[in-house]
Amino acid sequence: MEVEDVLPPLRSPSMQAPQLQHLYRLRTMSTIDERDFPISTEGNIPESVQKGKIIGVFTSGGDSQGMNAAVRAVVRMGLYLGCRVYFIKEGYQGMVDGGDHIIEASWVSVSGIIHKGGTVIGSARCAEFRERQGRLKAAYNLIQYEITNLVVIGGDGSLTGANLFRQEWQSLVEELVNTGKITPQKASTVEHLHIVGMVGSIDNDFCGTDMTIGTDSALHRIIESIDAIVTTASSHQRTFILEVMGRHCGYLALVAALASEADFVFIPEWPPEADWSQRLCRKIEQERRLGKRLSIVIVAEGAIDMNGNPIQAETVKDVIVKNTGQDTRITVLGHVQRGGSPSAFDRVLGSRMGAEAVLALLEATPESQACVVSLDGNQAVRVPLMQCVERTKSVATAMKNKQWEEAVKLRGISFKRNLETYRMLTKHDPPKTIDHKGFRLAVMNCGAPCCGMNSAVRSFVRNVIFRGDTVLSIHDGFDGLIDGDIRPITWSEVRGWVGQGGANLGTRRTLPDDQNIEKIIANLRLYRVQALLVIGGFEAFQSVLYLAERRHQYVELRMPMCCVPATISNNVPGTDFSLGADTALNEITEICDRIRQSAQGTKRRVFIIETMGGFCGYLATLAGLAGGADAAYIFEEPFSINDLIGDIRLMHVKMEEGVTRGLVLRNEKANSNYTTDFMFKLYSEEGKDNFSTRMNILGHMQQGASPSPFDRNFGTKLAAKAAEWLTRQLEHHSRPLTEDYNELVYNSTSPDTAVLLGLIGRQYRFTPVQTLKTQTDFKNRLGKVQWWIRLRPLLRALASPEQLELKDVDNHISCSSIYNKYILKQLYRHRIPYSHWYKKLRPLLRILAHHEDIYQPEVIQVQEMDDIFNDDVFDA
Repeated sequence: MEVEDVLPPLRSPSMQAPQLQHLYRLRTMSTIDERDFPISTEGNIPESVQKGKIIGVFTSGGDSQGMNAAVRAVVRMGLYLGCRVYFIKEGYQGMVDGGDHIIEASWVSVSGIIHKGGTVIGSARCAEFRERQGRLKAAYNLIQYEITNLVVIGGDGSLTGANLFRQEWQSLVEELVNTGKITPQKASTVEHLHIVGMVGSIDNDFCGTDMTIGTDSALHRIIESIDAIVTTASSHQRTFILEVMGRHCGYLALVAALASEADFVFIPEWPPEADWSQRLCRKIEQERRLGKRLSIVIVAEGAIDMNGNPIQAETVKDVIVKNTGQDTRITVLGHVQRGGSPSAFDRVLGSRMGAEAVLALLEATPESQACVVSLDGNQAVRVPLMQCVERTKSVATAMKNKQWEEAVKLRGISFKRNLETYRMLTKHDPPKTIDHKGFRLAVMNCGAPCCGMNSAVRSFVRNVIFRGDTVLSIHDGFDGLIDGDIRPITWSEVRGWVGQGGANLGTRRTLPDDQNIEKIIANLRLYRVQALLVIGGFEAFQSVLYLAERRHQYVELRMPMCCVPATISNNVPGTDFSLGADTALNEITEICDRIRQSAQGTKRRVFIIETMGGFCGYLATLAGLAGGADAAYIFEEPFSINDLIGDIRLMHVKMEEGVTRGLVLRNEKANSNYTTDFMFKLYSEEGKDNFSTRMNILGHMQQGASPSPFDRNFGTKLAAKAAEWLTRQLEHHSRPLTEDYNELVYNSTSPDTAVLLGLIGRQYRFTPVQTLKTQTDFKNRLGKVQWWIRLRPLLRALASPEQLELKDVDNHISCSSIYNKYILKQLYRHRIPYSHWYKKLRPLLRILAHHEDIYQPEVIQVQEMDDIFNDDVFDA
């Protein structure tokens, strides 16, 4: 083999990654409560960070899915910033025992773990650490490795123990000095211990964060189990009682009840009234009379009544059997909820929190207080550790004192919002009759189908019918409105829709325009539509905007209109999330796991995968984070052939370091010239001596089969809020309905009455569509501001195999040190016959001919190349 064969093309300055130009800009202060402590560096690495620290990471307490993603992020972000990172295996027990339980982590050591459940570094409960002597042993073991920065992943007990350890640290060090176990000089280098926590718990019982690592995955396991049980329950007309985890917190039970159309739920924060047994049986019997063949009751393992007495699954079963005589079975899900692969959300959450934890440690000073990384809306922030622990403990105190409203309030806005939605939906008994004297609200889908649409329709229909109003279903989108395919929809017709994918009402991409507007107006008049809900993607937004802008021409359009965003592309302005995007993201992540698994045991292989999303790179970026991708190419971030070549070189380096599989994602419209096929051929050609390449275009399988728990609940809450807003608009601005439709019941041209309902941060907002017009790129069907763009630097950082240098000149990334090692290794491995001595000079020629920023002179050592260059040739 010739030297030219093993030398890949050089990386020039023009090829450096532009996506890392403004890495990690400081974010604004958090909005969690009224704290001024929480900050976030998500999107920017502060210039003041103290690089080169030694970090220890461990998991403690009960395991949860997503812990491995957090461990991986801590290790890779630490290495990326020039730190040394150590695994502390088996939690506090490993810290106390020391020895082989504390080992140094490398980039490769966390490769291929992001998709695994549990924790690969182990977790154990340690009674010895609760005693000072145990903590003294732990301190000694840490000092041996000069570990003075700890990342703790666990529940409130683990975090509390870490804070106590931190408070005692100086006295522990002094004791070790006094007993002669360490020298004063050694003690001077480990004076302060810094702690950053991440909450890993499936219960979501920690106050101060919207979600804990593992909760979403546990919900996936619960919903998968319920979906499986529903078929057998329906076959035999049975009632099933499911016991889920949640000894002191009912989050899992509550959200699972919303996502599964459960008939009743028992949670510790909101005990049922004293007559709960009669209400439960009455509701079950009423549903059976209406034709429902099964009933689902969910019980949190810590459920209690108003007097604080436990409510167990056996108790509920006895009540149902005694009062209804129905065939009733109990299923205890148990530790199934902790198992399985983490969801896409938990992988991304763990990655974001892990990176933020490292940055918090690097910024820490001796005066810094211990903090925990939490999720505030869409932002990873730092909040005071003990403040959150005390607030978490206060929930138990409130429950003990039977202060239920206070307990719910302390759980946070997300828990409170879920409970309000559940109470609103479950108190809705099916009305015996509908007098048809109320308002007439229409609902329709528009655009491509996606998971969550049916959940939104079901919620809207039942909310409106409960208020005594009529719901008109418009089938097949605007085609149905044009053709008059409009009919009332009943309470029982939407039963079971929450768990069904697609669009049961039908949907089309047809938009209202000047050619069909007259037919649309005619049918709106004919069916006396007084309010309109449009569920869909960018087409739905465009349609509502078009109708709103023609109100001055048609009085029939002077009604309240609302758009609920529903598209896997997540490209609708005015919202951070769209219905269907979470399900699609989970589908892509699962497919990527399977594709990479297919290469297990084979030679080195790289997969090029194309995702959907139009011009929006949301799916490619988030799936890249969740799947541990090496690169993700999107339209919003222009790239060149040089960037592709640079990423191929990094792939060479990774393969040389021990990685056997690579994953590259590409958004379907990332670049019209650099297509998926082109990238496949490029990777194949440039990597043929080191790895093979395969291409996969995922297509419509990304739209998913069954909606994820998030999409089910998101659709339910969005539609419930839309129904409330539309009816409130009609009540406040309408005249009494008469038989003569020519007398308007609603007449408003205000922009505030044609809105898009979206989730921005932690708030549901109704934004006028005409206001959003200026925030939209209509040519590429995108919002001009995308929150997830700030995650791109994190994606790159976690995919970089070694510490990279942030150049002050152009803020670009240089991989000179990595590439030099790669070249020297190749030169050493592939020795050339002496007869071709002149060819040995070609690498030296190329090295000396390039800029010193790319090849640092000190990298070339004569003694390292003795086997390649003899002294005579080198002198020549």
